[in-house]
Amino acid sequence: MSETSPNTLQYRVDGQEQAPVLVLGPSLGTTWHMWDRQIPELTRDWRVVRFDLPGHGGAPAEPFTSVAELGDRLLATLDSIGVQRFGYAGCSLGGAVGLDLALRAPHRVASLALVATSPRFGSADEFRQRGVIVRANGLEPMARTAPEQWFTSVFAGAQPAIVDWAVQMVRTTDPACYIAACEALAVFDVREALDRIAIPALVLVGSEDQVTGPAEARTLVAGIADARLAVVPGASHLAPVEQPAAVTDLLIEHFAGAAPDTSGTLTVPPLPAAPAPAAEPVPDAEPAGAGRPDPYEKGLGLRREVLGDAHVDQALSGDADGAFQDLVTRYAWGEVWSRDGLDRRTRSVVTLTALIAGGHREALADHTRAALRNGLSAEELREIVLHAGVYCGFPAAETALRVIARVVEEETTPPA
Repeated sequence: MSETSPNTLQYRVDGQEQAPVLVLGPSLGTTWHMWDRQIPELTRDWRVVRFDLPGHGGAPAEPFTSVAELGDRLLATLDSIGVQRFGYAGCSLGGAVGLDLALRAPHRVASLALVATSPRFGSADEFRQRGVIVRANGLEPMARTAPEQWFTSVFAGAQPAIVDWAVQMVRTTDPACYIAACEALAVFDVREALDRIAIPALVLVGSEDQVTGPAEARTLVAGIADARLAVVPGASHLAPVEQPAAVTDLLIEHFAGAAPDTSGTLTVPPLPAAPAPAAEPVPDAEPAGAGRPDPYEKGLGLRREVLGDAHVDQALSGDADGAFQDLVTRYAWGEVWSRDGLDRRTRSVVTLTALIAGGHREALADHTRAALRNGLSAEELREIVLHAGVYCGFPAAETALRVIARVVEEETTPPA
């Protein structure tokens, strides 16, 4: 096991020191042990580096804010042990890291295997809701539902020890790191960038995967120029655990294209020369009165992050000519919510207090959901109402308590 710094990850290395390097990335809620059954075969030809996500498997609880930040930590880890060029296989969130590295550091990645991976994982609302549930209830709801998401029912029934192992992996994960990973996946979207990936890619998916299934896999294959699809029968989301022999064979076949040479490095085609940069066109003169950039797009993105896609889509569709929603998006969100002077938690506190004072029940419900996403707990929400009641009036506070209690129950109750 490795020692880590805030910029690196906990890792393990198996295999001969001079062999070419293959890096294996885990899924959210798992540890590097999800690859245990691939190690005996892979280490015959590869030096295998596995890493744990922050707060997983006893790794230091140092949350990351984006998939790109996690990729940077992985590169720093590999730099610390002298690894420059490597093959990479990742499952789910680990696969998202592979996509990020293929786009931002293609000179480091020789070949890529994407297991149970998608260029866009569900909806942002779904992952932010998961974060709210974990913040309110801990990881037990996620642990309880992990077996049905990760394994087929046949496998789960026949392998209770592996199911228990999977549940324990989730239970022992640091909640703050899990929530941070959910936030990172909520904003991860490389669909428009897939055609920039020029690295040979194997897209591997379980035929029964209900999380990132064959449809998402086909999106990757359609977007990446040099990609091929492998569907593993009888496997769900954690195919390396459920069908280890099939996954191992596919990985060996794929990475054999980057075989070791006598120097112990990866034999890969040379990178194409970068094209000469095109001359920058002289920009047109700005018209008189032109000022800072239009805040609409920035405001729309922030509004979606805080209130959720479903709420924003409904609001936009209900505005006949779009004028009012344009005003709200541009000024409330693009000009005010986006300022650096207060963090989002504080802005939620201020907003809730104002809505309590004004008696705006519907908006109070919307911003209670936003406050939960911004990290406020149910206990903090009650304290806000009690404090506001002294200054805004007890009838307003009593009404607010009912609204907030209803929303908290809806948002923090785990799925059945």
